[in-house]
Amino acid sequence: MELPQISGFKLIKVLSKFDFIPIRQKGSHVRLVKKEDGNIIKLTVPLHDRMKKGTLSRIIKDSKVDMREISNYF
Repeated sequence: MELPQISGFKLIKVLSKFDFIPIRQKGSHVRLVKKEDGNIIKLTVPLHDRMKKGTLSRIIKDSKVDMREISNYF
């Protein structure tokens, strides 16, 4: 599946639909958190205009959200 080049702001918006909550920002990076089954998933999203595909892929993989589900929002 080909990943689009999206901004960090758009990715945060999409991840918020999967119950990720921004908890802090330091410079150009935002920290998101989600509590799931007693575990805490922490993500750091850079606020770049265009995120590199490898960075986007790693954030999606770390979020444990199915790639097909999340691609519906791009």
